[in-house]
Amino acid sequence: MEIKRFHVGKRMSEIAVHNGTVYLAGQIAEKAGDIKAQTAEVLGHIDRLLAEAGSDKAHILRAQIYITDLANFAAMNEVWEAWVVEGNTPPRATVQAQLANPEWLVEIVVTAAQK
Repeated sequence: MEIKRFHVGKRMSEIAVHNGTVYLAGQIAEKAGDIKAQTAEVLGHIDRLLAEAGSDKAHILRAQIYITDLANFAAMNEVWEAWVVEGNTPPRATVQAQLANPEWLVEIVVTAAQK
């Protein structure tokens, strides 16, 4: 089976597609902001990348969310809940983690099915 990769770099690819499943790299905000602003930006990246791979947020199979401070959990969830498709909320894990850049407050990884 072929593996198709998008936005291939020296260290990683942004997307890999195999057998109808879309795997995204962890998405982070490129602009500084509070947890709501960063979460909204990250979800926008996810929307764009899923569309490029022939999927969308209604087809997410699993999400992993890393936040730097659990005090931001409720605010992050507020943005997440406004974004996800009601009735198609994916299985999800959220953990507190130290991210690679101290300016990043949230990183989200998703796996989705192609449409």
